[in-house]
Amino acid sequence: MDHLLQGMFGEKSLTKVAGIYTERDQADAMVGRALRLPGMQRTQVRLLGPQDARASRRDLVARSLEPEQAGIFRTLIRSHVVTGLAGAVAGVLFYAWLLRGGQPMVASSPLLAFIAIVGFATTFGLLAGGLVTLRPDHIRLISQVRSSLRAGHWAVVIHPTDSHQALVSQDLLEGSGAEKVISTL
Repeated sequence: MDHLLQGMFGEKSLTKVAGIYTERDQADAMVGRALRLPGMQRTQVRLLGPQDARASRRDLVARSLEPEQAGIFRTLIRSHVVTGLAGAVAGVLFYAWLLRGGQPMVASSPLLAFIAIVGFATTFGLLAGGLVTLRPDHIRLISQVRSSLRAGHWAVVIHPTDSHQALVSQDLLEGSGAEKVISTL
């Protein structure tokens, strides 16, 4: 399943897991434990503190929470291509089903029906690609981490590269005594 999703997304890390801590010592200890997870690299684990919530450091927080800016652009292109094509294929199949079933509106104007059905299906596919690109699950994580940093807390953000790393990372943070653990889909 991971390979299937990687084909639509341009990012290496599709999931983000964040643990919120009240003390820096706890957060530092969790960074060390997270780096010892199988296959985890230093670039996948970030430590953010209250000082990062200042307005002048907002870009640092954005890059720490969404480090793959080029990957996001690739996601934009790939998701629209994949979902647009999927919508077009679904439209063609739906049109063929209606035509074969003898639907009077389709049979009386086959070309116009084809253009309308496939056009709307492709449009809905492209809209779905836009939703995939927006990643509403990431917005929730980012806003909760930023508000916790403003409240004087510390955050450990892990960017797992596969579903196994995501599961292990979430289990690690949940068992660590974090005040709150937030993850994306």
